[in-house]
Amino acid sequence: MSEHTTLALNTIASKTRNSTRKRVGRGNGSGFGTTCGRGHKGQKSRSGGYHKVGFEGGQMPLQRRLPKIGFASRTAKRCAEVKLHELNKLAGDVCDIKALQEAKIISTQTKEAKIIVSGSLEKAVTVKGLKLSKGARAQIESAGGKVE
Repeated sequence: MSEHTTLALNTIASKTRNSTRKRVGRGNGSGFGTTCGRGHKGQKSRSGGYHKVGFEGGQMPLQRRLPKIGFASRTAKRCAEVKLHELNKLAGDVCDIKALQEAKIISTQTKEAKIIVSGSLEKAVTVKGLKLSKGARAQIESAGGKVE
């Protein structure tokens, strides 16, 4: 290695990697006999005796003091919104899920899509198996397209 090494994940040395584990309860000569480093009496000295995770001695725990925020929709991953002007990118004149995925307008994980009015449509397309807004349906039909 050169004398100026950069800090990276593969150059960081663990402090605990080379230390041996503490062997307790092996006699007083070891330094960890009798009480095994737990001290005398009390909840922490007993086996299995410890408070529950997040317990703060009766004070309202941090995770309950903070407000609940956010919402992750489970359907948002498989549903997509397609703007009307994006249909101009299609190679053919048939617009369905497969055609939208091939044109990279929607992701390959998308299972259903809805066409909404945004921009204008310059060519006639046949829409198959997609949801449409009223305005999008009207513009597609006025451009000479069909909805099936």
